[in-house]
Amino acid sequence: MIEILKKGYRKLRFIYHRMQFYATINWTKTLYFNFKKFPFATAKKLPVFFYGKIKLHEISGEIRIEAPISAGMIGFGQAFETISRSQGIAEFYLIGKLVFKGHAHFGKDFFFYVGKNAFCQIGNMSGIGSRGKLICYNHIVFGKYVSVGFETQFIDSNFHQMIDTSNGDKFPMTGSIDIGNYNYIANRVSVMQNTVTPNYCTIASNSLCNNEYTDLGENILIGGIPAKLLRTNISRDWEGEKEDMKRWLIV
Repeated sequence: MIEILKKGYRKLRFIYHRMQFYATINWTKTLYFNFKKFPFATAKKLPVFFYGKIKLHEISGEIRIEAPISAGMIGFGQAFETISRSQGIAEFYLIGKLVFKGHAHFGKDFFFYVGKNAFCQIGNMSGIGSRGKLICYNHIVFGKYVSVGFETQFIDSNFHQMIDTSNGDKFPMTGSIDIGNYNYIANRVSVMQNTVTPNYCTIASNSLCNNEYTDLGENILIGGIPAKLLRTNISRDWEGEKEDMKRWLIV
């Protein structure tokens, strides 16, 4: 009798938690986006979930998923951190081209912008923590397993034209950002145009990245303003954490 009661309790608890989870999904924005942007066969699987309050400013661009489709495999506003409350300020613009190579997640209160003629690609099991920003005017690519802390920003543009005052030459307004596989980027990092990181790169908190770091090799720690090499032979324990990441990040 006790075992039956325990089994029933576990089942009810599971149902309760699933109901709590489904209540966090913004179903209006989720249904609208999926059926607006994907063929019916893909849209009915609801691969993209929006959570909480979000402003969809513009979604005229192209989105493509180059991976097996499953419900909620891409989450905007997803709760996967210790931060439990949202300010309800998330914003989403898709005017250029956005490609997902698998599961991806973005935390609460994000700002996501892919401009006209811009290209953005997000690798499998990659994402940005709460209050993060991704502003793509030209080219931003994440490899697989790129884990980014809260309040970190990726910006591939100066926004305003800068000139050389000695001769009037104009500097490029945009560049590219290419983040390697298995990168662990801490909180409040600014990743600017012309940044290229190798595989298995760790970036310390409050750093500024604006250079190519691949010549430093893999399994490195960089940090500072601007970022420089701090340590070699160091990496997040990706293999040890993979099961936990699947449990927390895949709905």
